[in-house]
Amino acid sequence: MVRSFKNPKKAKRKNKGAKKGEGSSSSSSDTVPSLPAKVWQPGVDKLEEGEELQCDASAYNSLHAFHIGWPCLSFDVLRDSLGLVRTEFPHTVYCVAGTQAEKSSWNLIGIFKLSNISGKRRELVPDKTGDENSDMGSDSDSDEEGEEAGSGTPVLHLRKVFHEGCVNRIRAMTQNPHIVASWGDTGHVQVWDFSSHLNALAESESDLSHGASAVSNQAPLVKFGGHKDEGYAIDWCPLVPGRLVSGDCKNCIHLWEPTSGTTWNIDANPFIGHTASVEDLQWSPTEPSVFASCSVDGTIGIWDIRLGKSPATTIKAHKADVNVISWNRLASCMLASGCDDGTFSIRDLRLLKEGDAVVAHFEYHKHPITSIEWSPHEASTMAVSSSDNQLTIWDLSLERDEEEEAEFKAKMKEQVNAPTDLPPQLLFVHQGQKDLKELHWHSQIPGMVVSTAADGFNILMPSNIENAIPANNAS
Repeated sequence: MVRSFKNPKKAKRKNKGAKKGEGSSSSSSDTVPSLPAKVWQPGVDKLEEGEELQCDASAYNSLHAFHIGWPCLSFDVLRDSLGLVRTEFPHTVYCVAGTQAEKSSWNLIGIFKLSNISGKRRELVPDKTGDENSDMGSDSDSDEEGEEAGSGTPVLHLRKVFHEGCVNRIRAMTQNPHIVASWGDTGHVQVWDFSSHLNALAESESDLSHGASAVSNQAPLVKFGGHKDEGYAIDWCPLVPGRLVSGDCKNCIHLWEPTSGTTWNIDANPFIGHTASVEDLQWSPTEPSVFASCSVDGTIGIWDIRLGKSPATTIKAHKADVNVISWNRLASCMLASGCDDGTFSIRDLRLLKEGDAVVAHFEYHKHPITSIEWSPHEASTMAVSSSDNQLTIWDLSLERDEEEEAEFKAKMKEQVNAPTDLPPQLLFVHQGQKDLKELHWHSQIPGMVVSTAADGFNILMPSNIENAIPANNAS
């Protein structure tokens, strides 16, 4: 149930795009450590006096940090018309985010475009021809690779819309991404039309700060005050354009049915089945009348809007608050859930009638799970963020192969200083952000993850996610 930032402060103005490693390192020094580099595990390893963390830039195809002013608890990546599967740098990304400012009247929704996102395409294992020189000091070689795939600083174009109170959560409609719903700490759910801002962003190419200073006082399409408390749970149906559910911190879930492209009929009688706050909501990717909810009461509910106001199924999911859920859109029988105790689980909904539907349970994180999301491109891959300041990426199809590990070490011609007790399904660990709150995969750029934290946003593309590398990458 960990949500709000402690004493949010406005980010200091700096370059919008991170230098290599920025946003994933606590070090400002460029000195090469005298001891061999090793993987640092938060909660396990301790930093001794004089030691410092340094980002291994070779672990990323792309890594950039930026901010829009105040910290953002929530954001969403917007679908765009730039291509359904994009693999070539530089990239362009459209997002919408809601702030948590120091004063309520300072809050806003930021609609922004980040363009010229540079990166590099790497082989998963280095070529034999450059092995001798590919040690920790070979940063110049990496830079040259990056030049070929876009260079320079990412460019941020930002539009601002005033929002009454902090934005607890914000979501864009899948089918019409200019339609956006926001949950405010004032207790209101609002729906907005940001088409004019997105059109302006699409046309802006040169002025770095175009629209960044002005905050428009746009009126929402709908402002719903029927919830009895503020909330965080909200989701658009991927199968019925405009269908929406919103859940609050009491235990109520309201259904929104579209009556036109800009109007809704909101059911005043809530769905009630939880005994505490509804933390997250997810529509089924295959059944337009079915959605899932999770709650502080430790349960997950599966609902069918055709069957009344009570859940069709209630699952005792975790021993503590269930903070977040994610329904796998490529394997619709799989539902993931993240808990306040740091654990997360995956359930096969086909096994519910048999009792225990848990097919995987992980206890890697030691602090609350704040976000969880299945990859839109790989059915077995998911990303998780936690209050332990880690963003982790998992592939549930992986198993440990000792022979393959030995071959890899031999090919690398060096000691691979990776911890031996990590789960074999753990693909990647990203660190450096403080108080991570939410992450999303980009549905049109395979391998790209965007995350928000107290100190701003990161855009990252790990180099060991194979589908981030184009299939026709010939040597």
